[in-house]
Amino acid sequence: MELEAATADLAEEGTKGDDAAGRLTYEIFSLLEAKFLFGAPRAAAVDKVCVLSIDGGARASDGLLAGAALVRLEAALRRRAGSPAARLPDFFDVAAGSGAGGVLAALLFARGPRGRPLYAAEDALAFLLRRVRRGGGGGGWLARRAGRLFLLPRRRGAGAGSAFGRALGELTLRDTLRPVLVPCYDLATRAPFLFSRAAAAESPAHDFRLRDVCAATCAGGAAVEVRSVDGSTRIRAAGGGAALGNPTAAAITHVLNNRREFPAAATVGDLLVMSIGTGQAAERGEVARIAAEGVSDMVDQAVAMAFGHRRTTNYIRIQGTAGSRRGGGGRAPRACGGETGEQAVWKAEAMLLQRSVESVLFQGRKLAGETNAEKLERFARELANEHARRRRRQQQEEEEGVEQASLDGDVPPPAVVVTPAASKQTPPTTQTPPHKAITAAAAAASSTEAAPPEAPPPPRRR
Repeated sequence: MELEAATADLAEEGTKGDDAAGRLTYEIFSLLEAKFLFGAPRAAAVDKVCVLSIDGGARASDGLLAGAALVRLEAALRRRAGSPAARLPDFFDVAAGSGAGGVLAALLFARGPRGRPLYAAEDALAFLLRRVRRGGGGGGWLARRAGRLFLLPRRRGAGAGSAFGRALGELTLRDTLRPVLVPCYDLATRAPFLFSRAAAAESPAHDFRLRDVCAATCAGGAAVEVRSVDGSTRIRAAGGGAALGNPTAAAITHVLNNRREFPAAATVGDLLVMSIGTGQAAERGEVARIAAEGVSDMVDQAVAMAFGHRRTTNYIRIQGTAGSRRGGGGRAPRACGGETGEQAVWKAEAMLLQRSVESVLFQGRKLAGETNAEKLERFARELANEHARRRRRQQQEEEEGVEQASLDGDVPPPAVVVTPAASKQTPPTTQTPPHKAITAAAAAASSTEAAPPEAPPPPRRR
């Protein structure tokens, strides 16, 4: 009897062991089936942070290539979004610019009436063209007959009557639609200084008027002294092009370390970055040209290496193409060489239609397989897809919230969707081709001196 009982106990334990092994085997094969047949479980999709970076120097002509590129990009985004009121801040999350690129960033991302952008890309390009025309064809800050290119005093920031003051009024870094980063070089501390909306939001001591930010990053022949809005911080600035001609690396670092505004951005794989160069401006000394282009290319190479295999999808660089000339060697076509504003912008547009230049580590510059215009169209598609994906996710979250509220017995009233009104610069419903938009910008820049002011009156500070 005892032997039979022991045998029965062993059989029961074996049955339990077989059941446990069977359950474990079933769970293993269930996981394998879920992984290989239905795909491994993935984390929720994270919005990519879209970054715009614009190179620049002290002259308005340094921003013509970027201005023409942004006009073309904005036209493509309007066409893909199906909205004539679409603007670049609707698709980019961060903007960084140095020198003339900083001026473009400030103009494009400044908040205008009703919370919409103050300027379209065509208006910003027209602003640069007016400065080129009045400054004697893209010369330095002390143009021979027209005075300073941006009409700045020698040692104080841009006043309300300067070109920057008329365009931006009393707007400050806090009055931007998206985070804006603009560098300069502080002669007092002998270190680069970065104007940032994030810093301005933390402390009034780091909030500067946008007109003074533009004056600081474009300072050329003489240092420009700017002060914060509360007067507690003083910067004795030299141009941002001398300190940080290519601000792409600074913008990426800012995003990856700014957890308050970009909590989900952990790696460069979470970014979409477009960097725009200056081509080659006229009347730049050989040593200055080598220094500026060398620093810019090194940043381009480092950023491209950081993106790795994603550099063809998540990072693009728009730069002037090297062209042949007599005597051998290559040189990028000049964006402005003393010609009129119309001729200057058409040369910048011609650079967009040529093959792009890429900087490869230890290999110098190489011609890419795409033109700059093709790169812009491809990146516009990526931006439009990211924008559409965000809208779908937002609608899905709203629907889930309403469904959950109905299950809880607390159904909120239906939300009223308010379409933001278009700014004064809203084009007609018919989409304008990029080349016609650039022509319109050149025509606006060629208006007579009796033309209306360069900007609508800025909104009053609350």
